[in-house]
Amino acid sequence: MRIRLVLLLTLIVSVTPIVPSGAADRGDRFALVIGNSKYPDAEAPLKEPINDARDIANELKRNDFNVEIGENLTGDAMRHAFDRLYGRIKPGSVALIFFSGFGVQSNRQSYMIPIDAQIWTEADVRRDGLSLETVLGELNSRGAGVKIALIDASRRNPFERRFRSFSAGLAPVIAPNGTLVMYSAALSSVISDNGSDHSLFVQQLLKEIRIPDLMAEETLNRTRVGVTRASRSEQVPWISSSLAEDFSFIAGASARPSNTVAALAAPPVAEPPPQPPSPRTDPMPLPKVEVQPPAIKPVEKSESPAIALADDPTIKSLTARLADNPDDQNALYRRGQVYASKGAYALAIKDFDGSIRLNPKDVEAFNNRCWARTVIGELQAALKDCNEALRMRPSFVDALDSRGLVNLKSGMVKNAIADFDAALKINPRLTSSLYGRGLAKKRSGAIDAGDLDIANAKAMDPNIVKEFADYGVN
Repeated sequence: MRIRLVLLLTLIVSVTPIVPSGAADRGDRFALVIGNSKYPDAEAPLKEPINDARDIANELKRNDFNVEIGENLTGDAMRHAFDRLYGRIKPGSVALIFFSGFGVQSNRQSYMIPIDAQIWTEADVRRDGLSLETVLGELNSRGAGVKIALIDASRRNPFERRFRSFSAGLAPVIAPNGTLVMYSAALSSVISDNGSDHSLFVQQLLKEIRIPDLMAEETLNRTRVGVTRASRSEQVPWISSSLAEDFSFIAGASARPSNTVAALAAPPVAEPPPQPPSPRTDPMPLPKVEVQPPAIKPVEKSESPAIALADDPTIKSLTARLADNPDDQNALYRRGQVYASKGAYALAIKDFDGSIRLNPKDVEAFNNRCWARTVIGELQAALKDCNEALRMRPSFVDALDSRGLVNLKSGMVKNAIADFDAALKINPRLTSSLYGRGLAKKRSGAIDAGDLDIANAKAMDPNIVKEFADYGVN
């Protein structure tokens, strides 16, 4: 299955410009603080990033940083903000960046995502996101002696499941010497907002920054311990340091003896490496994770989809492209994705028809048409589409997942289990296949095994039950 997430609307989102929030000159300590909360793809604005960014900016100002803060920045605004930061760096400067919003891992790098990112494939992440490694490398090339990155972006975001090769959370950063990096959660893991107006990570960070005479590494280590304890080990921040000199967030602080540091620091908390799901004998405990449900409800059956979607800016843009060139295969495919994401399945199928007519080898269009047909109950035609997609690409995990749904809705539970098994061998984190296999096992009479799959799937994605209900599967 492919088209299950909401569309990133190409609306012009209101942007708070970056403004200097410090004095004209605060020496050689520079900070760029960004809080992005209004992502059109998310169900609602994130509660934490703006408040956290403002609190971090105020604290850094008190500590003699020359701070600029940006809220809800587009890609262009973020790039211009970093360009201004680069321009301020002098040899030996301290450069700090704080980013709170959505982050995505791609090709073993972590990307900070602006609010107007158009992400449908992994290549789009690299096009629209800003690579943390690239930013740190540029700061180093400008002569920054100390480079600090505080990234609160390990959130489950609405982009990742649009492409199957994603890895959740953030990736380890390969940073130049003199760099201190902290993520709010462990590598390749995600956390949910805690429902308050400030993140646990920033609450603990601010608490530790305000303690005098702590070096930066100790401040972050204490933050890590505080977050781990407060979350009962459900959230364990990640730290990487290559600092070659003492540095404190509070200007003028002096280093404390190492035995004092050892006395104050709590015992290190083990950070287990991420593990793929493996067979279990008991249901996986349900973590406190919330998944963003679709922000756009499917078009009601009583509405005319064409009328209901007529003013959608993305559809209008794609339709204009097709008016100029009716054979724009990419525009047809993208518009089909948009229609399907909004529940306008008949219109989506029509566009996928056109895409396949222009490119009979478009395996993605065959898979997407299979999925759309499955949702509306055209099961024989859907099965034919999935089979064609798998004929062209036998290990296409999306099509295996989609065909599993076709077989599940058709009552072919053994075939459904076989398809979901094959998909899970390729991607053990594919929640839809795990949940679908659980339903198929229960229908085949393997109640306990089915319940186990369902429990594990719900632990990974609490929204999966509603997702399948929207497909007409309970």
